[in-house]
Amino acid sequence: MPDMKQRALDYHALPTPGKLSVESSKPCATAADLALAYTPGVAEPVKAIYQDPAAAYRYTNKGNLVAVITDGTAVLGLGNVGALAGKPVMEGKAVLFKRFANIDVFDIEVTAPSIESFIETVVNIAPTFGGINLEDIAAPHCFRIERELRARLDIPVFHDDQHGTAAIIAGALLNALELQGKTLPTARIVFLGAGAAGMATARLLKAMGAQDIVLVDIAGVLHSGRDDISDYGRDLLRQTSARTLADVMPGADVFIGVSAANALPPDLLKLMAPSPVVFALANPDPEILPATAMAVRDDLIMATGRSDFPNQVNNALCFPYLFRGALDAKARQITTGMQVAAAHALAALAREEVPQAVLDAYAISELHFGRDYIIPKPFDPRLLEKVAGAVAEAARAEMAAAVA
Repeated sequence: MPDMKQRALDYHALPTPGKLSVESSKPCATAADLALAYTPGVAEPVKAIYQDPAAAYRYTNKGNLVAVITDGTAVLGLGNVGALAGKPVMEGKAVLFKRFANIDVFDIEVTAPSIESFIETVVNIAPTFGGINLEDIAAPHCFRIERELRARLDIPVFHDDQHGTAAIIAGALLNALELQGKTLPTARIVFLGAGAAGMATARLLKAMGAQDIVLVDIAGVLHSGRDDISDYGRDLLRQTSARTLADVMPGADVFIGVSAANALPPDLLKLMAPSPVVFALANPDPEILPATAMAVRDDLIMATGRSDFPNQVNNALCFPYLFRGALDAKARQITTGMQVAAAHALAALAREEVPQAVLDAYAISELHFGRDYIIPKPFDPRLLEKVAGAVAEAARAEMAAAVA
């Protein structure tokens, strides 16, 4: 069998380069079809949309079309490889949108000389789309980009590396804490990694009731005396004398790693509270391998970002359904409330009986809520109804409350 490198290259190259194609959703086989698809018939929807821009959702694909946009500055674990090299990832994201939520995608790779020009590019192309998924954009400028686009556009703008990751972690953590006999408001939570994913997850957990969160980055604890933290992270600074990961791990209930391979020494794992939760989410190699962690602590519940270990925290569990719910509700933004709804829906689904279709997809005989199953599997067909439905319901409730 060819090695993974060659298999991956062949997969992307053969029989047709890339992973996407565009297909017509209407017939165009006769002169009559052509007259409707283009001139003169196309003038009628043009006039209708000119009179009422909302008609674009009826007469075009806008309402089911998302842009997956990158500048290539933080592609997977490969770093700043540039916009063009990020295209295979954006195409892959498009495949997941279509496969899991039947959402069409145009992938957009932008080489921009400045943050401002990137923002203007997205604003200028936004009328085409029903939503914007920002992808693989480095911190801290990803925070500014998302904030400004959310303020300027009337369609959902979502940075998956931040908020998709956050919702999945939150859903898995709710279940892990319950199994360990703990609660979110009382848990002591330590983050290793304070980039886009770490900060967004910490904020979402705080919104869901977490009271004791400390973040650690390469320079140490994010404490109130630090002057090297951007404005986008200052709300997460702690008043504390702790300065290192070793200072904050004793007695911690939860460790969430969104940092680098082998960044959690086993000796620090020993210092955690009884029945800890360890999410080692660095990819492809986690902060600590499950076998190493379990050799040190047999009372832990663990998750990683990898499919070859139990409890994979996979963004495909969230972003297709967040957008599906947002598009179905015609929401103008993906709010914190919608993310919370997704997290709770993911947690609830993992507690239900697993259908045979899921067992067949993973070639296993049984799967039950417990230490090795705290989050649904990506190929669970119930995700579309449960998660997208919960998101749409939350969006409609928020929109109704806003006009009441």
